[in-house]
Order: sequence, then structure tokens, then C-alpha cells
Amino acid sequence: MINISQLVRFITVDPVNLSLKGKLLSVISSFSSILIMALVTQKLSIGTAYPIIVASMGASAVILFIIPNSPLAQPWSFFGGQLISAIIGVACAQWFTDIALASACAVGGSIFAMLLLRCLHPPGAATAIAPILSGDPISSLGYGFVLMPVGLNVLIMLVMAIFINRWLLRHDYPIVSGNKNILVKPAQQTGISDQDLKLALENMDMFMDVSAGDLRKLLTDAEARSFKRFKGNITCADIMVRDVPVVEYGTEVEEAWKIMHQQKLKAMPVIDRARRVIGIITWNDFFKFINLSAYESFQDRFRAFIRRTPDVSTDKPESVGHMMTTSVTVLPESAHIADLISLMSTQGYRQIPIVNSENRLVGMVYQANLIAALYDEQLSSVAGQL
Repeated sequence: MINISQLVRFITVDPVNLSLKGKLLSVISSFSSILIMALVTQKLSIGTAYPIIVASMGASAVILFIIPNSPLAQPWSFFGGQLISAIIGVACAQWFTDIALASACAVGGSIFAMLLLRCLHPPGAATAIAPILSGDPISSLGYGFVLMPVGLNVLIMLVMAIFINRWLLRHDYPIVSGNKNILVKPAQQTGISDQDLKLALENMDMFMDVSAGDLRKLLTDAEARSFKRFKGNITCADIMVRDVPVVEYGTEVEEAWKIMHQQKLKAMPVIDRARRVIGIITWNDFFKFINLSAYESFQDRFRAFIRRTPDVSTDKPESVGHMMTTSVTVLPESAHIADLISLMSTQGYRQIPIVNSENRLVGMVYQANLIAALYDEQLSSVAGQL
């Protein structure tokens, strides 16, 4: 028997894992898409006696804008589920005179077809009942109901969903996935792989409204939080190298190479006058501009490349700003070292510039620093158990 505390908890627990801002944006998105869809369909409608919008589109809006990462919200699920259900609903309305039997066949048939064609979209089952329960305005349309209003509703709603989710809400929509074998990268050969997640979801033998990508993000975040809890508050500021050589946009190529060669560096941050990171320069940035012929040595070509061109015009980079990599990942000095692990272990970064609250460079964390910190922490925990 459910007691009062369980009932209160059941009512007060929010099943939607969205912030207030996320909820408001979802409401505005649903309102806008339905409004635009209804207005456009109304303009193209064949008459005022015919419907301009299918009621199930309201339920589709909830799925498309509240849980866009769900398999139920993907374009083929929405498009195929709605149209196939509409076809089955019209067929059942024409074949069966008994409303109860026609409704049951429409719902059962639409669900079966959606499962068979891998386009399950729950509101589609409601669309299948519409031709049966709505009377003459819809039944008189016959299979034309599939094109107008269902087809037009679906097309407009799908365009709105892609535009709003991808460019306004910044969601990864639609999610591209497939049943082909997933190649595991060398950096992902340890821990839980994408193939492990895919097989685990299949092994559940029940529908899970979560993709392998979302599950990976969830597990990664949970592991990071667990690491922070057990390892304590070790920040990037605790392990970073503070006095790191830097160059500016206008630093000549030869000078930058001398610094990297003398300091035995593989990478060096590029900063502006306010010490804000605007790029990074690596060995690869030097070598990618050198074209070797069969009769020229690498040493000669490299020496000619890094030296300043005496002429007014040149076809090669003369300063660091012309050859640096502008896409740079930085972390604040207050970030936990757990944030470094995924960047260095799975994404292949060998060094991360560290900035302060004003986004000014204060240091650099290299792979060796992270390994040393994890090793020292492991030794401390072992010593504490002895």
C-alpha cells in the first residue's frame, strides 16, 4: 500500500530533466511550430469544411521538442509513423463499418507497421483513429487525407523541428545512427565502448528511450562525478606548469621554431597582448607547409621555410599567426583534473592551455602532469590503507 510520503514524492518528482530555461524554450518551440503549421495548412486547404491540422500533431510536438534525442523523435520515426498510420487508418475506416472494430484494427495495424518498418512514433496511433472517429469531413477525403492535412502537417513540422532543434536549441538533431558495426578507435579500446553500449541496449529486450550516444554521455558524466568525489578537489591549477613559453600572432616563424627547439616543446600557445589564447602552434604546423621534391633534402627545405623572406611578396607563412591552429581547447584553472582525462585519453590532446577567470593564459597541463598527479594520488590512497 502506498503511504502519504510515497504519494507526495511521486507527485513532486519532476520526470522531465530540463532546466526552467529549457522548459520555456520547449514551450515556445511547440507553440511556434503548431502556429506556423496551422497557418500554412489553412492557406493551402481545399475548404473551410475540411481539417487543417491533425490533433496528434500536438503530441508529436511534445516528443520533437521535449525529448528530441529520443529514437521516437527522429525524422523517419515521425515522418514514417504518421503517414503509415494515416494510410492504415483510412483503410480501416473504409473496410469496417463497426467503429469499435475499425478503431482496434487501425491502432493495432499502425503499431505493427511502425514496429516492422522501424518508425515507431506513438502519436501515429492517434492519427490512425482520426479517419474513423471524425465523420464526413475526413472520411470524404479518402486517401487524400494522407496528403492533406497529414502529409503537409508532417512536412512543415519536420522542417520546424530540424531548424529549431539544430540552430536555435543547439540540440544534436537528427541523430545519425545505424546498425553497422562500430569501429573502435585505439583510444577507446579500454573502458565501455560504443559496441558495448549497443549490445547492452539490445540485451535489455525492452524499449529503452535512450540512444547509445546519450547513454555514453550519461556514463561519462557519472564516472567524472564519481572520480571527483573519491579523488578530492584536485584542480588544473594544482598540476599545471605556470611559466610556459608563448608567442604572439606577429612572432616570426624562425623565432618561434628556435623557442620550441631550445625548450624541446611539441606545442606552444599563441596569445594576444592581453595574454588571451588565440591559437596554438605545433610541430605539424611547421611541417605541413613544406613540399619536398625528389632532389631536395628536408633540412634545406625546412631552413628555407622558417627563414624570413626578403622580398615584398611571399607564398609562405612569415609569422606564427599565418600558420597557427586557431581552434584551441582551453580549461579554467578551477576545473577538476577529471575534465582533463577525457580530453587526453579519448580525444588525443597532449597539452591543454589553462586560463584564469579573465580568460588569460596562466599555465599549461601536459599529459605527463596528469599522469604524475594520478600516480601520486594512487600512492597516497594505498598508503592510507596500510
